[in-house]
Amino acid sequence: MALKLHIIICSTRPGRVGPPIAKWFHELAVQHEKFDAVLLDLADFHLPVYDEPEHPVRQNYQHAHTKKWAASVNAADAYVFVTPEYNFGPPPSLLNALNYVYKEWNYKPAGIVSYGGVSGGMRSALVEKLTLTTLKMMPMMEAVAIQNVSSLFDDSQNFMPSEQHRNSGISLLNELYKWAEALKTMRP
Repeated sequence: MALKLHIIICSTRPGRVGPPIAKWFHELAVQHEKFDAVLLDLADFHLPVYDEPEHPVRQNYQHAHTKKWAASVNAADAYVFVTPEYNFGPPPSLLNALNYVYKEWNYKPAGIVSYGGVSGGMRSALVEKLTLTTLKMMPMMEAVAIQNVSSLFDDSQNFMPSEQHRNSGISLLNELYKWAEALKTMRP
């Protein structure tokens, strides 16, 4: 049975450019053929600012939106977060979603496809990695950083990645697969 990779669109704001980038990475992951790749959009989960009465480590979720999110997170063996940079950090929607659950994230690898201006979202990725390690996840060193993202769309708003983006994506997928295989043995 193939390992399940969730590719998560992290920005939920109107006018975001994450969905076409995530669609491109999802297609790359499908062509890679080592994962059962699933494309998810945080906006579809409608998570309010964290509203569970108990700590997520207890997994005693009270709200339907939390139960739905927890089941989705739990179903994956690995993740790729497609994330912009907001004020040198990840979008609040991602940090909120990460904080909603705990054990469901544990002992799983995570990759980052970041995008932004000149930095390509790298500052956001660095901040994100701190949170991932606190959730007992293994963030990959390999990543896709998309600089000057607004210049990489055609007139129809299709994302036009470079060969460098593709090569970085394949390196990330290869490494994610190794770690997903190894970390699976650590999970109950």
